[in-house]
Amino acid sequence: MKKVSIILATVLGLGLGVISCEDYLDVQPPFAQDAENYFNSPEDYELALIGAYDLLQASFLNIWIGEIASDNSIAGGESVTDTEGLHEIDNMNHDAVNNELRNVFRWNYAGVTRANYIMEFEDKIDFDGKAEIIAQTRFLRAYYYFQLTKYFGDIPLIVDRRLGAEEVTNIDRTSKSEVYDQIESDLKFAAANLPWSNPVKGRVEKGAALALLGKVHLYQDEFTDAAAAFDQIITQGNYALVSDFQNLWLADFEDNSETVFDVEYSGQEGGGYGCLICLEGNAAAGFHGPRQYEGPIYGIGNSYNLPTQDLYDAFDPNDPRRDISILDIEAFKASQPNPNDVSYVEGGGGHTGYYNNKYIKRKNELGLPDDDLTSPLNNKVIRYADVLLMAAEANAQLGNDGPALTYLNQVRSRAGMPSLSGSGQQLLEAIWRERRLELAGEGHRFFDLVRTGQAANEIDNFIPGKHEVFPIPQVEIDLTGNNWNQNNNY
Repeated sequence: MKKVSIILATVLGLGLGVISCEDYLDVQPPFAQDAENYFNSPEDYELALIGAYDLLQASFLNIWIGEIASDNSIAGGESVTDTEGLHEIDNMNHDAVNNELRNVFRWNYAGVTRANYIMEFEDKIDFDGKAEIIAQTRFLRAYYYFQLTKYFGDIPLIVDRRLGAEEVTNIDRTSKSEVYDQIESDLKFAAANLPWSNPVKGRVEKGAALALLGKVHLYQDEFTDAAAAFDQIITQGNYALVSDFQNLWLADFEDNSETVFDVEYSGQEGGGYGCLICLEGNAAAGFHGPRQYEGPIYGIGNSYNLPTQDLYDAFDPNDPRRDISILDIEAFKASQPNPNDVSYVEGGGGHTGYYNNKYIKRKNELGLPDDDLTSPLNNKVIRYADVLLMAAEANAQLGNDGPALTYLNQVRSRAGMPSLSGSGQQLLEAIWRERRLELAGEGHRFFDLVRTGQAANEIDNFIPGKHEVFPIPQVEIDLTGNNWNQNNNY
């Protein structure tokens, strides 16, 4: 997805900051149009939509925080002050001053702002194909709001209009239930107006809208509605599990039958550490590899987001997903014809001996000579295996053990693992375990533990009544004139 300067400096958060990236495409002539005199042609809507898609680049943070906040990974890195916010989240001692959490807040609100800008002028002109553009816009707004309420709980809800800086002090946080109502409305519209297949690479389709809608219902324990959304996807037959699990994590096999919703990245444009949201490449992969690595297959990395021994041991040794998902660096080294040809440096931010092998730099996937942050690996936000496991969970919660087992065992069969049986709570817990194994390293684990009530038992230092959500960034509260209350116990 290309970055487009859509005639305005998009406001980050609620008018609190501005993205200042150097690689925006120029709109010619500069400053010839203002915000009120835009949307005069279909092309204007298309360019604005590209701008709304662009904030999906921030999804790499979900891979990090969703794993590091859980029992799946530690923060890692060069030292405990290297991206210190991730270490605070890892230790569950994060507070309202945390760069990574502020980025989640402001980058997702930037996405909301870009979507709202389109919606504000939804009716300015009519043209063929506008309904689909609006459907994509509403999907994106729903996704950004889902990220925000998933992280922060009650959040300011602004719909179909831009927000002036002078209004910030008058905006209250909206209850999570109301935010979910808006998300559901957007996703239902998107599902009704999107096709099952879109020839434009990276554009969302009906299946993505239904999958996210089902997930939103699942997060609210609305299991009947969740099952109905997932069953539409499964019955339609547009998606299928890829036969070789390993291929899912290679750039050459992307956009496959298992892709329901992913974020497109490119290895053809460089970038720098000063503006990770400006990147066209997937920053997570560049950060995940071994530090100062020398040897075959992998590229040099920064040793972030390191899988734990607990995650590694959760796998059956015969489960091929373990070694596909997790790189055991010493076992890999010992397996080489000349182990002495492999070397790396342990990061001072912690070392487990394991690396995230799903999102990692590989030498045959490197981008430009400035390849550190240009990984082309897409972020698989929702894949069909996830849909099957969510459908299994929703059906198990409803007592529909037959469909739940069918969906669960489809995922296990693809991995070459034996089918399971069971019912009731035993079946539900088996589905939750399977989610951990199948989706390891993908950013789901923390939120799964929270929504299923398991977090306090599985995450060290997790405080019930506090850590289910993250704190609202203090700078955002300050900019409202302290109009917002902080989340409980922060």
